[in-house]
Amino acid sequence: MGLSREHVVCIMLIIMAMRMFGESLASSLHKVGDSAGWTTLGKVDYQKWTSSDIFTPGDSLLFVYNTQFHNVKQVSRRDFLSCNATSALATYSSGSDKVALKTPGHYYFLCGFPGHCQAGQKLHVLVVATTAASPTLSPDPSPIPSPSTGLSPSPSPATASEDSAQDGAISFSVSLSTAMSGVVVFLVALMLY
Repeated sequence: MGLSREHVVCIMLIIMAMRMFGESLASSLHKVGDSAGWTTLGKVDYQKWTSSDIFTPGDSLLFVYNTQFHNVKQVSRRDFLSCNATSALATYSSGSDKVALKTPGHYYFLCGFPGHCQAGQKLHVLVVATTAASPTLSPDPSPIPSPSTGLSPSPSPATASEDSAQDGAISFSVSLSTAMSGVVVFLVALMLY
């Protein structure tokens, strides 16, 4: 049994759709700070940098910097907020560090050199789930004050909403696999029609 011209066209459309969705599901490498890199020079706004992209599991961050003046410390949220680099979860110091974002959630990084975090060399990345089966991520919880401030742990509603907006926290999940299934079913139905 030979394939008709219509069947060949449908098969080609299916292959093209699978390639298109396959490319969109591929992981990405994000160079932190773009051309400026990981630095205190030029007053790079790392929160603004993260808001221009969507980070998904499998993506990686690339920190490029001068090792004489900088390093990268992955820290807890509390240490991120207080610029505390003493109890880092991981430390990178090669000058070209690739950090894998393996699971959905919040990731926090800062430079461990004195004064750099306070000058803005810190990065919060929200990694969002990519399938409908994955839970959606909630906004980053309101800030935790350092013990030395004596503030109560519950900020006012205005402060909490400002912090959530500032963190660029978003709550959604993307279902590309479901969309891909729908496209394939539609194209196969066309082919069989």
